[in-house]
Amino acid sequence: MAAPTIKRLRPKPKGELLAALDVGSSKIACLIARVEEEGGLRLIGVGHTVSRGLRAGTVVDMHEGEAAIAAAVQAAEDMAGTGQLRSVLVNLSTGGPASQTVGIKIPVHGHPVGDIDLARLQQTHARRPVAPGTQIVHVIPVTYAIDGNRGVRDPRGMFGEELGAELHVITAQSGPIRNLSTCIDRCHLTVDRWVMSAYAAGLAVADEDERDLGCTVIDIGGGTTGTAVFVEDRCVFTDLVPVGGQHITHDIAHGLTTSLTSAERLKTLHGSCLTSSADDHETLDVPQVGEEDRGLSHPIPRSILTGIIRPRVEEILELVRGRIEASGFAPIAGRRVVLTGGGAQLEGMREIAQAVLDKQVRIGRPRSPGGAIDIADQPAFTVALGLLRHATRDASELALPGVLDGDTAGSFWGRLGLGGWFRAAG
Repeated sequence: MAAPTIKRLRPKPKGELLAALDVGSSKIACLIARVEEEGGLRLIGVGHTVSRGLRAGTVVDMHEGEAAIAAAVQAAEDMAGTGQLRSVLVNLSTGGPASQTVGIKIPVHGHPVGDIDLARLQQTHARRPVAPGTQIVHVIPVTYAIDGNRGVRDPRGMFGEELGAELHVITAQSGPIRNLSTCIDRCHLTVDRWVMSAYAAGLAVADEDERDLGCTVIDIGGGTTGTAVFVEDRCVFTDLVPVGGQHITHDIAHGLTTSLTSAERLKTLHGSCLTSSADDHETLDVPQVGEEDRGLSHPIPRSILTGIIRPRVEEILELVRGRIEASGFAPIAGRRVVLTGGGAQLEGMREIAQAVLDKQVRIGRPRSPGGAIDIADQPAFTVALGLLRHATRDASELALPGVLDGDTAGSFWGRLGLGGWFRAAG
């Protein structure tokens, strides 16, 4: 058998079409872009629709989920004029992802490190058992070491007796991913790559310097809040809590006895995390459940609305802080936090986050990649844009595009001829 050769996730070539599909709890967005010089992107198609059939990123109705995905993709295809797409890059905000760092060492006996040695590292990791009902989403080398000397970014060509690596391994439950994959497959699309939502969001809104020095990206979505910690431009930790902006909306609806539609409108137009002296004097008209058609509403001071919103926002941020502290990455995550997602747009979110997290916080918004279509400052497209940038990023990381219960033929491991290791480990 020929020696396996390592293959990395290389940026897509100039002229190639890329399609990103962000499947969220509140909206589904699809972006189509063409790769230009030096990994640049020209956006040529945008489609989005209200999410249906999903809750907290998980499919709860296959038919509605399929229809919503198809509608967003069709709108992007019509705008781009490219015909039917074949594959898409897809985010993951479901499956209870687990993030861990795994250390691996192999002997190299003094010869220069080559692709075959990196492949042996991957073989060694692939022998590790995977918990039943879970699958690997990403395998990202955080750092390499030669004879115990850490901090090596690319060991190829270096000499030593022992090669080591610390791998950031992200796993998730297979069932929710299979359900989402089935919805996409029914739209006659294949998944080119799975990327954790917070990881993708970080690539869209965090500057390269921030990711290199160390920062935390918090993506407050509709049904979930994702976290990604970056150090030396590597994603070293990810997490997901099942609480997001929709929970704030539900709190408002219950607290003010109004419909979810009216609660969302109140949150968007008048919601704030901070109280002010004028709140007790500013009155809001709240339509009551069942009375909307008759135009009946109940006036309340704005301070009541703020009093409902703030505790939930603090809960979300405290959950995130607790998860990061428990992970052990808090000391190296840096002092910088970038908030993004629809929930991060609430007035006063930055100030509350700074108080709860005790870090420097800014609100991150995606930058338009170029072309006639401008999506700058539109948080609805943050994750989708991050997916596109993941595909064009010239990174040294070795990432796993997605393995579905031993189906490794088209995966990174399958291209190495190592898919059998996963079947044996499962």
